[in-house]
Amino acid sequence: MAYLELADIHKSYYLGSTAFPVLKGLNLKFELGNFVSILGESGGGKSTLMNIIGGLDRNFSGEVRVDGELLDHHQDRRLDAYRRDTVGYIYQAYNLVSHLSVLDNVKLALDMTRLNAKARDERARALLTKVGLGDQMRKYPNQLSGGQKQRVAIARALSSDPKIIIADEPTGALDSQNTEEILKLLQQIAQEGRLVIAVTHSEHVAAAGTRIVRLADGKITGDERIKPAYPLQNVKRLASRDLSYLATLKNAWKHFKYHLGQNALIVTGVSIGLIAVLLFTSLGTGVSGYVNQQINKVANPTAIIVSRRVSVSANTNRAQAAAERQRQQLLNLTGESKSANHTDFKASDLNQIKAFKHVSSVERVYNLSNVKVTYGRKQGSISNLTSWTKSNSAGDIKTGRAPKAGEVVLDRNLVINSLGQKRYRNLLGKTVHFSYSGVNQQGKPTTVKFSAKVAGISYSTRQSFNAITAGRLRQAAKAAKVPLAASAMAVTADRYDHVKKLVNRITSIKRRGKKQYSALSAASMIETINTYVRLITVILKAIASISLLVSALMIIVTMYMSVAERTKEIGILRALGESKRDIRRLFTSESLLLGLISATVSTLLTYGLAELGNRMLSRITAYDFLQVTPNAAFSIYVIALVIALLAAFLPARHAAGLNPIDALSND
Repeated sequence: MAYLELADIHKSYYLGSTAFPVLKGLNLKFELGNFVSILGESGGGKSTLMNIIGGLDRNFSGEVRVDGELLDHHQDRRLDAYRRDTVGYIYQAYNLVSHLSVLDNVKLALDMTRLNAKARDERARALLTKVGLGDQMRKYPNQLSGGQKQRVAIARALSSDPKIIIADEPTGALDSQNTEEILKLLQQIAQEGRLVIAVTHSEHVAAAGTRIVRLADGKITGDERIKPAYPLQNVKRLASRDLSYLATLKNAWKHFKYHLGQNALIVTGVSIGLIAVLLFTSLGTGVSGYVNQQINKVANPTAIIVSRRVSVSANTNRAQAAAERQRQQLLNLTGESKSANHTDFKASDLNQIKAFKHVSSVERVYNLSNVKVTYGRKQGSISNLTSWTKSNSAGDIKTGRAPKAGEVVLDRNLVINSLGQKRYRNLLGKTVHFSYSGVNQQGKPTTVKFSAKVAGISYSTRQSFNAITAGRLRQAAKAAKVPLAASAMAVTADRYDHVKKLVNRITSIKRRGKKQYSALSAASMIETINTYVRLITVILKAIASISLLVSALMIIVTMYMSVAERTKEIGILRALGESKRDIRRLFTSESLLLGLISATVSTLLTYGLAELGNRMLSRITAYDFLQVTPNAAFSIYVIALVIALLAAFLPARHAAGLNPIDALSND
C-alpha cells in the first residue's frame, strides 16, 4: 500500500469570478524509500502540488491519504500535527530565520518533539555535523554561503525526523559542486527509508532520484521509474507534541536580543510613562503620610471628642450653628478649647458609650479658663488649662513626657516669658502652683488652689498648650467645694479603622426622639485631607497616563512592523508545524517582554529618583515625600503587562491569520 496517495486533485486560482485551473485531476501514489522528482517547467503546478502535499494549501478538491488515512485539510490542528510529525521542507530560498543562529534554526522543529533540552541540543549538533557544518553552529544565516544555508535547511528539515521530505528546487540557487553535494544528501535521506519529493525543472537533478513524475499544464504527462526504491528500515521515529509556551518565550527573547537597540528605544519610551505614574503615586503616598503625621501630632487618630448637641432655635441659622459646633469640637480635640459651656456628663452617659463595641476608653474632658500659675516669685496666666486624656497626642511635647497622676505639661512660651525660666528644661520635675476663681456650692466666689509637678514642656506654633491630669483638677475642686463640670467626653477607639463607625453610633444616640451628641475625630480631618490628596494624585496620574497611551501605540506600531518584517518567518514557522495559537503566543510574548522589562527599568529608576528627591527635600523637612510602596511597584508591573497585552492583541491576531503560502512567498 502506498504511504502517500493523491486522488483526483483539482486546484484553480480565481481572478474575480474567473477560474484559472492549475491542477487538473492528478492521481499519484508514493512509497517510502523513494527519491521522487516532480519535473516540469515553471507554471506547470509543481509548487502548488507541493503545498497540497505539505498541508499548507487547503483550497482544493480531491483526497490526500497518508499511511491509509484521509488527511482532512479543513482541520487546522490536524494539519499542524501532520506538518510537525510527517513533513520536512527544504526550500530553494533556504528560508532560514535571520535572527536565530545556525544551531537555533535547526532546533526550531526540535522544540515540537518530546526530546528533553539536552537531547534536542545533541540531535541538532549531530545533524549539522552530518551535513558538514559542525564548525558553523554559532554563526547566523547572513554569515553563510548559499551552499551552507541549504545544508542548514536540510538539517532543519530532518530534525523532527519526518517521513516525507519536500524539496522545492533544492539546487536552483547553487553552483555545480554544491548541487552534487546536496543531491547526495537527498539520496542518503531516501536511503534512510524516507520519502523525498523534489520539485525541479532540471533533468540532471531529476536523474539523481529513483522516479521521475513529469508535470505539464496541471497534468501528469509521464511517470518513470529509473531506480528501484531503497529498502525500508525499521527505525523508531521521534514523537511530536504541541509547542510549549516556554519554548515560545525563549524564541521571543532571542528576537528581543537580536534587535536590542530598537527594543531599547521602545523600553525607554514606555518606561518614561510608567515612571511618571509611579512617581506621582509615590508623591501622593508621601504627602498623605506627611499630613497624617502632622495631624497625629495634634491629636490621637483613634480619639473621638463627644460634646452635647447644640440646640438650634428657630431664629438661629443652622449653618452657623453647625459651623460653631464643629469649631468647638475641633478645639476640644486639640486641647485648645476656651469654652465656658460646662454641661456635665453623668456616669450613665459614659457607661452607655463605653458599652459600645471597639471602645477602648471614655474620659471626661475638663477645661479651665484664666488660670494663674506661679513658680517662685514669677506668675503667669493660662487662658485655657485642659485635662490630659488618652485623646491627647504627645507630639507637641518637645521636652519631657506626658503627665501622670499629679503632673502637668506647660507651654514653653509661658515658662520662658511668664515664669522667667529661660532654660525651660530646668523646670522639669519642679512643682508649680495654680489658682482660679470659681463659685462654691453656697454660691460664693471661691479661689481654687492646687499644685503639680512639671512632667513636660510643650511647644506648638498653633496655640499654647497646657494640660494637667483630670484627677488633680477634681481633687482641687472637691477640696474647695467648687463644682467641676466636664465640657466633653474623650472616647478612644481600639483601632483607627473603627473610628468612623463609632462616630456614627455615638451621633445616632437619641433621647425622647432627639439626638444627644455631636462627635468629631481626627479621622474625619485625615479623611478629608486625604480625599484632596487622592484627587490631586489622580489628576497627575491621568496626565501621566497620556504618555502611557503613547507607549501603547508605540508597542502596537512596533508589533505591526515586526509582523510585516517577519512575514516569511511566520510562513516558515507554520510550515514547521506551529499553529496559529503558537504564532499569537510568539508576538504576544515579545510584547509582554517589552512590558516586563519596561516595568522593571521604570521601577528601579523610580526608586533611584525617589531617593535622590528625598535627599534634596530633606533640606526642607526630615520626611520622605516620595514613597515607592511595594503595592505601587506591583501595580506598575500590572499596568505595563496589561498595556503590552492589549497592544499585542491585534498584531498577534493578524500574524496568526496570515496564509502560510503567501507568507513564504513574501520577500
